[in-house]
Amino acid sequence: MVPILVMGEALVDEFHEGAVAGGAPFNVARSLAALGAPVRFISRIGAGDAAGRLVLDSAQRFGLAVDAVQRDVTHATGRVSVHEDGSGGHRFEIHADAAWDHLEAPAPCDAGIVYFGSLAQRHAVSRAAIRATVKRASASRLLDLNLRPGTDTPALAAEVLMLADWVKLNEDELARLLAWFEPTLPALMARFALQRLVVTRGAAGYALHGEQGQMLAMGEGVAQPHFVDSVGAGDGFTAMLLAGLSLGRDLATTLALANRYAAMICGVRGPLPADPTLLAAWRDALHALPAGE
Repeated sequence: MVPILVMGEALVDEFHEGAVAGGAPFNVARSLAALGAPVRFISRIGAGDAAGRLVLDSAQRFGLAVDAVQRDVTHATGRVSVHEDGSGGHRFEIHADAAWDHLEAPAPCDAGIVYFGSLAQRHAVSRAAIRATVKRASASRLLDLNLRPGTDTPALAAEVLMLADWVKLNEDELARLLAWFEPTLPALMARFALQRLVVTRGAAGYALHGEQGQMLAMGEGVAQPHFVDSVGAGDGFTAMLLAGLSLGRDLATTLALANRYAAMICGVRGPLPADPTLLAAWRDALHALPAGE
């Protein structure tokens, strides 16, 4: 199994009925731990605040080690207000100057895959720590492009794309990159020397593109008859993809399983089921996938 390093924000998503632990990297790391993939999670939370305790409690439930989660005595654990539109959609209000904005670069560690995002680079301190960690890693680097307010500029996008080998993004984010940089997918891939591009399409499924922009795999959307919200669905997709890569599983079947896993996430409140034991069947399904070539 190839070790995975996940670095970025851990926070709480505040829904109208209460708070749940969240943050794309934290969502990915918890899924990886529950799916049986080797993961090291690096983040920063407030020292002793209630939101930080919620993060730590959730990590423990999912079997995620927190020895690399830094404690900040000055800045509080991050918070996101989730504004829902009544039909399952949502808008995030990400509060400023959180503990995760002040990440310190960790000591070097062995990793075969590094996951990093763009949102955690909104502040100069975390931006420097993440980029230093990614640049020195002799590993495959997967960027989760989250074009949220404050980290949705062409300059920042270009900087993080140049650090990546693989990129995962949604259709809207891809459209913005094509408008900013190159009008065609092959030209965009070539400009940033990307090996793979994974596009999540929500209810329409997913697509995987190669370094020439060619379609390598695609899948239709999976219906969720008990839809609750789409928070964390893309993170679930990414986690299953990373787990499959770590375990050396066949890529096409891994992507199909990731698609179904994301649909399952849409049937629970927040980014993960409250009961981690519900992921046992997904872990079994992942480990039963055929090996890659």
